[in-house]
Amino acid sequence: MADHIVVPRERHGIELDEFLCLLYPLLNKGFLRGQIRDGKILLDGRKTMPSTHLRTDQVVSIDIDESPDKLPQAPVSPRIEIDVLYEDEEVLVVDKPAGLPVEPERWQRGSACLSGALLDLALRRSELEPDSPAEASAGLNFRPRLVHRIDKGTSGVVLVAKTLEAERRLREAFSTRDIHKSYLALVEGEYPLAAGEFETIDLPIGPDRRKSGRMTVAEKGGKESTTRVSVDHAFHGFTLLRCEPLTGRTHQIRVHLAFTGFSLAVDPVYGRRDSLALSEIKRNYRVKRGRKESPLIDRLTLHAHRLEFPDSEGTVHEVEAPLPKDFNRVLKQLAKVRPAH
Repeated sequence: MADHIVVPRERHGIELDEFLCLLYPLLNKGFLRGQIRDGKILLDGRKTMPSTHLRTDQVVSIDIDESPDKLPQAPVSPRIEIDVLYEDEEVLVVDKPAGLPVEPERWQRGSACLSGALLDLALRRSELEPDSPAEASAGLNFRPRLVHRIDKGTSGVVLVAKTLEAERRLREAFSTRDIHKSYLALVEGEYPLAAGEFETIDLPIGPDRRKSGRMTVAEKGGKESTTRVSVDHAFHGFTLLRCEPLTGRTHQIRVHLAFTGFSLAVDPVYGRRDSLALSEIKRNYRVKRGRKESPLIDRLTLHAHRLEFPDSEGTVHEVEAPLPKDFNRVLKQLAKVRPAH
């Protein structure tokens, strides 16, 4: 693969590796950075670094000795429609459906994921073909960058930067707690808080040494983890909680709630169910003979509901993701058959 690309005026100041990612959206960024370091990609005929800032009319020369079909590819998930809740020149806020992982799963690299769906969205907006290995003549208008993550089984808001500068600014805003997230969590049990009250769960979290991929409260060696909890709606035997994680540990809300005795109503890892059926909450309910009961919900009862973030001018934006149909269905049934005392 060989190309000589003149840097256009609108790309002045961009870093070389970022420029290449826009030109070749389907190629892996790590691979492109390695090619720069190996001298396979030159700037004005000279070897340079991936972070070099480009100037208008400089020439980027690409000479990669690989056929397009053998080049490392970035994940693309074509034809998965992701709802965009908010957009400006710097960011996207999208509504991730439950069951869709944020990044490619380790043992299923070719399966759908949010990052791939976002790249597909950017490709379609730039009128590029998702089955083409490279598009140096046009390139992307923007390359989506995930600023944070939510679990595969969790639905709701995810913040995506459209530029490298926005990504760096938003990551800093997360570290200084200037970005606020609010989740709705349906838990088993009646949480002992009155309306308008809240409490803070402040328990360190670390990896569970007994089971890979699982986290636990770890007094020794755990990282500071804080979650603010209040009651959104009470039912008989269940509670809809509003949870605000003040830190961003893996599985933080799930671990904190389970440790305090109020695990998610559906959570096969930290709770006791992998689904919730009407027969479990409605007294004397019987499935018709010959029929198999379908669950009301068969994924985590956790929804990333609200996100507040500042833009580059300091204006704070608040974006909400509506409750998905399965989550709404459970709440309506609980209100009907399990009203609070």
